Amino acid sequence: MQISDVRIFLAVAAGGTLSAAARRLDIGPMQASRRIAALEAELGVRLFHRTTRSLALTAEGEAFAPYAATLAEAEESARGALRPSATRASGLLRLTAPSVFGQAIVLPLLPSLLERHPDLRVDLDLSDRVQDIVGQGLDLALRVATLGDSELVARRLAANPRLLCAAPRYLRAHGTPATLADLERHQCIGLHAVARWPFVVGASLQRRRVDARVLTSSVDAARTAAVQGLGLAMLTFWDVHEHLRAGSLVRVELEDAAMEVLSVWAVTPTRRYVPERVKVFLDALEDELVRLGG
Repeated sequence: MQISDVRIFLAVAAGGTLSAAARRLDIGPMQASRRIAALEAELGVRLFHRTTRSLALTAEGEAFAPYAATLAEAEESARGALRPSATRASGLLRLTAPSVFGQAIVLPLLPSLLERHPDLRVDLDLSDRVQDIVGQGLDLALRVATLGDSELVARRLAANPRLLCAAPRYLRAHGTPATLADLERHQCIGLHAVARWPFVVGASLQRRRVDARVLTSSVDAARTAAVQGLGLAMLTFWDVHEHLRAGSLVRVELEDAAMEVLSVWAVTPTRRYVPERVKVFLDALEDELVRLGG
């Protein structure tokens, strides 16, 4: 199996047409078509449904895509390892991050990162949903909550404790809760994904349902509601660190309960053949988290 054929397959799968893939790879459409046909013959399966206007992946093509991406990345990593003078990352870095974390932490990293690595491009998906990084061909996922069981590789980047917070004007109007029991008398801002608020009481983790006056599916919306003085919110440090420093939100600590400590995780499809573009991004991200107090 020729890596050049694999790269043509990936380009066609991304672009949807032979002509677009051929332009991207600077080859002729007929050559691209012949190489795809040769790859299909070698694998013994049809990789694309063909029409007069476009191509679409078959089920076999969908199954082959993540392996093809791994083969291409392995070849790129091998070439990089054999070029001692190579100091720049290149190619397309495809990653996903939670919306608030991505906007507050990841996006500010990009100008200096892309300046240092002019051949690097970034495709950043901002979503609070857990994405299938293998199925979507992503290099990396950043996650800021508890990880489920997975065959993926996870690397801890920084602590990310949950915390209670509220706007100063809310606390002036309603007082500051001191105990878990006090929360029952306060207005709360809830997230659909966290139906019960977790507290560490003694040596055990207890999850308590709160009566949310405002309930939302968006971390950004919950943070905004808290800044506007609508109630107490339970968010994580990296969701609100800028607001804590600016004073638009205040951290609330209880006498009889501590908060659960989560982490920021970098999740990759495999430990082997990690592309240079992923390595340089994670190095820059870790440095930034340390600088900001992670």
